[in-house]
Amino acid sequence: MKINKGFTLVELLVVATIIAILAGIGVTSYISLSRQSRDSRRKADLENLRSALEMYRSENNYYPLDLSELIPSKYVNNVPVDPKTQASYVYCPSPGVSGNQLNYDLCASLEQTSNTTTCCSVSNSCGTGVTCNYKLTPLGEE
Repeated sequence: MKINKGFTLVELLVVATIIAILAGIGVTSYISLSRQSRDSRRKADLENLRSALEMYRSENNYYPLDLSELIPSKYVNNVPVDPKTQASYVYCPSPGVSGNQLNYDLCASLEQTSNTTTCCSVSNSCGTGVTCNYKLTPLGEE
């Protein structure tokens, strides 16, 4: 009587298929979690900038013309950038009647949503070919 030591081709194919399915699920989950993580980082960055802008306004009675006016200072050490593209977030101050900046838009492009928002009151662009879909104002998220 002959004893076979090994696996049949069907058994090997079943195991390879199961491994491929599990790997596909793992890669898909990893990509989704990476996008979600970057979006959370973008939202946190904009909230930190909004907080710094509010502190600046409380001391100066207006918002800065540019985010670079916040650094280096007690408000922020550096202006954060998008975690994927390394591009700056969109900041648009709006002048009031006196000429001082009394309002602003802070915008970013999130990966996990397809909404669009008008940033800077004229456009929905957050950079070259990127659509803004998340906006903060002094009143919070819009």
